[in-house]
Amino acid sequence: MKLIRFVSGLSILSLLGGCASTLTRLDYTNYRRANPASILVLPPVNNSLDTKATYGFLSTVSRPIAEGGYYVFPVTLVDQTFKENGLQNPAEMHQAPLNKLREFFGADAVLYITIEQYGSSYKVVTSDTVVTANARLVDLKTGDLLWSGKASASSAETDNNNNLGLAGLLAKAIVKQVVSSAVDQGHDIAKITSSRLLAPRSEGLLYGPRSPLYQQEK
Repeated sequence: MKLIRFVSGLSILSLLGGCASTLTRLDYTNYRRANPASILVLPPVNNSLDTKATYGFLSTVSRPIAEGGYYVFPVTLVDQTFKENGLQNPAEMHQAPLNKLREFFGADAVLYITIEQYGSSYKVVTSDTVVTANARLVDLKTGDLLWSGKASASSAETDNNNNLGLAGLLAKAIVKQVVSSAVDQGHDIAKITSSRLLAPRSEGLLYGPRSPLYQQEK
């Protein structure tokens, strides 16, 4: 009887623990205290196999951040500035000291992005384009982590294969693979990932001072 009660107790604790982890929310204390108005976006580190990933994704990030109410330093100018000062790739740029970034650019916060997946992968009867990235927002004054998040998007989300037979699926996959090798298919999917990652939302960035929704989050 005691054993049954013990096991039951463990089961209840396990369920409670699962609920607690599910309900855990991001802590925005540092974010609200720092109250950044300007964000410096560094070129993303690319952990995918697609060499186009860094700049394909970088070209999509300014819009959701700016529309969220922040001043975003021109990403092309930032990239060129680093290169003119001897930092030639994103991994080196991400190692730049925070005090130097603030001194040089005058930004309130810096955004570090890492791309985990970018581009198309061919399977037996499908060819999907997937873009997955994570990001960290860091206060350039204190070095505090203000926010972190991850997002992903796939071309499969909008595919409708219900009426295609096996031959149709194979033909569609081959065509998609040929097209993706000729153009940067990842760029369109990157726009969706970037918006999911960086546009203000639940568990996302807060609205910035330039937004009419500034400080209205619950």
